[in-house]
Amino acid sequence: MNDKPRDADDPIEPGAQPRVGGPPDSGETPTVVHAPEAAKVEAPVITAPTDDRRVDDEDPWNSAFQRIMGGNLVMALLAIVTSLIVGGILIAFTDERVQETSGYFFARPMDMLAATWDAVFGAYSALFQGSILNISRADAGFAQLIKPLTDTLNFATPLIAAGLGVAIAFRVGLFNIGGRGQMLWAAAAAGWVGFSFQLPPVLHVLVAIAVGIVAGALWGALAGVLKAYTGAHEVIVTIMLNFVALWFITWMLRTPGLLQNSGSNNPISPPMPDTAVLPSIFGPPFTLHWGFVLSVAAVIFCSWLINRSNLGFQFRAVGYNPAAALNAGMDVKRITMLAMAFAGGFMGLAGAQQVTGSVTTGFTSGIDAGIGFDAITVALLGGSTPWGTFFAGLLFGAFKAGGFRMQAAEGVPIDIILVVQSFIVLFIAAPPLVRAMFGLPQAGKKSRRQRRDEAALKAMTEQKGAQA
Repeated sequence: MNDKPRDADDPIEPGAQPRVGGPPDSGETPTVVHAPEAAKVEAPVITAPTDDRRVDDEDPWNSAFQRIMGGNLVMALLAIVTSLIVGGILIAFTDERVQETSGYFFARPMDMLAATWDAVFGAYSALFQGSILNISRADAGFAQLIKPLTDTLNFATPLIAAGLGVAIAFRVGLFNIGGRGQMLWAAAAAGWVGFSFQLPPVLHVLVAIAVGIVAGALWGALAGVLKAYTGAHEVIVTIMLNFVALWFITWMLRTPGLLQNSGSNNPISPPMPDTAVLPSIFGPPFTLHWGFVLSVAAVIFCSWLINRSNLGFQFRAVGYNPAAALNAGMDVKRITMLAMAFAGGFMGLAGAQQVTGSVTTGFTSGIDAGIGFDAITVALLGGSTPWGTFFAGLLFGAFKAGGFRMQAAEGVPIDIILVVQSFIVLFIAAPPLVRAMFGLPQAGKKSRRQRRDEAALKAMTEQKGAQA
């Protein structure tokens, strides 16, 4: 037996058995292996999905809880509560009695705690009585009891209208920070109509307000045109247009024959005639005028425009995804321009209300009173929805009305109210921070309206592609 390994070049041994079928030239028929007539393929095993949404569908109570706790309403309420807590801490730190008792806190801690309670409770009690019900004047009659509530509605009137101007821009993915300029042009136009023409009482004030709305809409549409057709960022454009409007209106108020009062050298307009002034709803001593009714009507119109109209659907579609809206056949440039025009129109309503309802003895370049910037906070707190903006405007109107009583009755600096408002914006802008502070679940699913809009937009895109 030869144990030497074979090499590939060695000749085949005579006694070696040939392979089955033989070589190709041997003439023998090779063995053919046929494939089975039907191949047996095992079906893949389908594994149940482990997505969290399946768990939510199986547990509707947990799904509802997550949607409620992750919704805008709960986030807004928690932001308000947290801001009031922060404001209470600041009130305590600035109170003289609290500072005095803190010097011997470890000897008598209850003195400092009692002083802190008195300071915070007294401040927020004054805020309530200055904005809702004046309980201390209940014996003076029902009018004095509810007068703070009417003052709150009066302060909230322009805030609601201006907040709608920011909210409708937010729904289209735009940031309308030009409320000041739009209000200034609206106030100038409404004031000019007021003191330059003689019209019947009701018609005069309605025409002045309508002209103010148109002036604000045109100034807002200018920013929309620059955004849509030149690509300029709306934030930069609206900020610059604020300064353009401010100094142009200031020049007009300093020029005789334009907006300046003929009997004064100061940059102030003539007073509004009685026919161009919004009348009071309840009469003296209340200051609430019919501009509040116009703001409520504006909320109803904005709600219909956003949620029920075809144009509102296009606004929402562009806000969700401009590229998808363009593929669905929507004119994104036109929608951008219209959105800024509507935003300026709502701002114009606020400016006209200032001239015809709040400041009727002649206006200056400060007629906007910071409402154009406060409207951003109102819209953020309201979740960029019409009715959310309405209630947010009422809240900030209460802050304005009650802040003066806090300062007068308790000696609390009015800046504390501004701090509270600033913290509300901070917490509204950072929902994960609020959820982490209160241990809440993350945001739930998309809303029913958003899912419906996305499905409609997808269907329009597919239809457009099929036609192409």
